[in-house]
Amino acid sequence: MLPTSITVAEQVFHLAKAVEADLPELVGLLADDVLGAEREGRDMQPYRMAFQEIDGDPQHCLLTVRDISGVLAGTMQLTLIPGLSRGGAKRLQIEGVRVGSSARGAGLGAALFEWAHEYGRSRGAVFAQLTTDKRRSDAHRFYARLGYEPTHEGFKLAL
Repeated sequence: MLPTSITVAEQVFHLAKAVEADLPELVGLLADDVLGAEREGRDMQPYRMAFQEIDGDPQHCLLTVRDISGVLAGTMQLTLIPGLSRGGAKRLQIEGVRVGSSARGAGLGAALFEWAHEYGRSRGAVFAQLTTDKRRSDAHRFYARLGYEPTHEGFKLAL
């Protein structure tokens, strides 16, 4: 059983699977940076539909991270992906990572990734992967400090 809280710089953060009532705060956190402000909208209906799909699939975990007073401090979406390549390796895909501006710089992000890696290992994942926007140079340095390597070039196509 994974811990449901982490302590960073003597501050306790509680981890929980997101519930639909968390959506306005989660969307606000996703929109609270330069790139997110361009991408996220105000209409909650598309987010509700996506949440229901995520929540209904046991291969997904949409995580909330709250400080001791209940303020949302972070989020990430974890997805387990079975695959045939690499000898049938299961991957942990990490998406939608955000740490609120008031919680940045104290080690919460690193602690959250440590928790996510253990989440993946405990469910049979043999490696973690993520994508990040090329314009997020601070995120690139952070992921490199955690041991992530830029081994692939990603491509996207709007459908």
